[in-house]
Amino acid sequence: MAEKPDRSAASLWLGTAPTTDYAAVSGDVEVDVAILGGGIAGLTAALALKRRGLTVAVVEAGRIGNGVTGSTTGKVTSLHRLVYTELAASHGPDIARAYGQANQQAIDHVARTVAAESIDCDFRKVSNYTCTEDPEALGRLRDEADLAAELGLPSTYTIDVPLPYETRGAVRFDDQAQIHAVKYLQGLARAVHGGGSFVFEESPVRHVRDRSPAEAETDGGIIRARDIVVATNLPIGDGGRFAERCLPHRSYIVGSPATSLGADATFISADEPLRSILTTVQDGTHYLLVGGEGHPLPSSGGSAERFDRLAAFARDRLGAGEPAYRWSTQDAMPTDGLPFAGPISPASQHVFVITGLRKWGLTNGTAAALVIADLVSGHANPSAGLFDTNRTVPLKPPPSPEAPPTEPPVLKPGQGSVIDADGERLAVYADTEGTTHSLSATCTHMGCTVQFNSTDSTWDCPCHGSRFSLQGSVIQGPAAKGLPGRGGAEPV
Repeated sequence: MAEKPDRSAASLWLGTAPTTDYAAVSGDVEVDVAILGGGIAGLTAALALKRRGLTVAVVEAGRIGNGVTGSTTGKVTSLHRLVYTELAASHGPDIARAYGQANQQAIDHVARTVAAESIDCDFRKVSNYTCTEDPEALGRLRDEADLAAELGLPSTYTIDVPLPYETRGAVRFDDQAQIHAVKYLQGLARAVHGGGSFVFEESPVRHVRDRSPAEAETDGGIIRARDIVVATNLPIGDGGRFAERCLPHRSYIVGSPATSLGADATFISADEPLRSILTTVQDGTHYLLVGGEGHPLPSSGGSAERFDRLAAFARDRLGAGEPAYRWSTQDAMPTDGLPFAGPISPASQHVFVITGLRKWGLTNGTAAALVIADLVSGHANPSAGLFDTNRTVPLKPPPSPEAPPTEPPVLKPGQGSVIDADGERLAVYADTEGTTHSLSATCTHMGCTVQFNSTDSTWDCPCHGSRFSLQGSVIQGPAAKGLPGRGGAEPV
């Protein structure tokens, strides 16, 4: 059974949503399409396919919303910082236009789905800003605003930025949106479950077999389907193919009680350090969400210091109180800047993948899911070429190995470390009583050595982003198996 981090480290969205209680897989199941992952991409694809008359089974390792989507900012927008000048420079204006159109269509799809399924998820239309405090950055923002407008996007350049501190200018996109991400996912799940379709929770998939019918094997049974869609952030069952094409990237968010900013809008800075700003009202309390401090893995510097800097920004610049929520999230960043949605390999006939959503999963994940729904049901989709999984992309360099110490360090309660014990790398943790516990430190995905995350109390793989609980269970893939104990037993 997959475990999630301690609830105190959960996102505001998880902390203010009801819990779900879908059954685990128990016995073999046959459907038209099996979808692995109960996040934005998997559930959007599932509902789209069900609406076309296909039976689907969504198989989630934990609970709906406990993955990457549950740790989002909640922005539903096609303004992704300065993405259009970036994509136009690297791929040309036609690709930049296609990316923008796909994300705009995703906003419309979310709005229609909320209305059609009567999903109570705090959906509302807002303006979104990419802003700067640096006068030397104004030229870049004007270029982005002009290019985005030429590409047909709702873009303007403005010096009127409704923030309580001085800014120099911004790119503004109108008719964007924000949502309570977990409540939206739960609404999608309710719409999928029933009528011959299923949502399964607490059902990690151990193996994926590309055959006819295709198979997804769980501890409780086998899901057999004509097609399988792997929508698990970084995929399982791909032999590490997309781990070479995506960089794991960690970001941080604090949610603090605060008064309203005075404008119903969302913001992100063009400057470094990046700051993402959004407000929401939950259970009668106004919260200010400030995100940023992101970095690729592996990294130096502790998570606690990153949270402290975000909390200080929220307090000093925006008048917020001390954080009630703080959480991190881990995304897959494609090496060429474009998401993937299509066959999991060039030879695959029945297994599809969605990955590389580049930190903008609520729109990129929705757009990618609609591509997959069309591919699986035999329809053309104008974004299929944009998200082509078989395109040539640069591969990321392998990480430099680090030699762990051979002598066990003196660990205080709550601390962990990796050591080399007679040629075996061990992940050693001291519990609250000071008793040490040892696991294999070798990630079960592709053999990298995990690192201890002191903020979340997890073992994290710096190579491809897998995360494990202190007991060794998988929290986040692409690893499908947990870290075995020193005796070799895998956690369940």
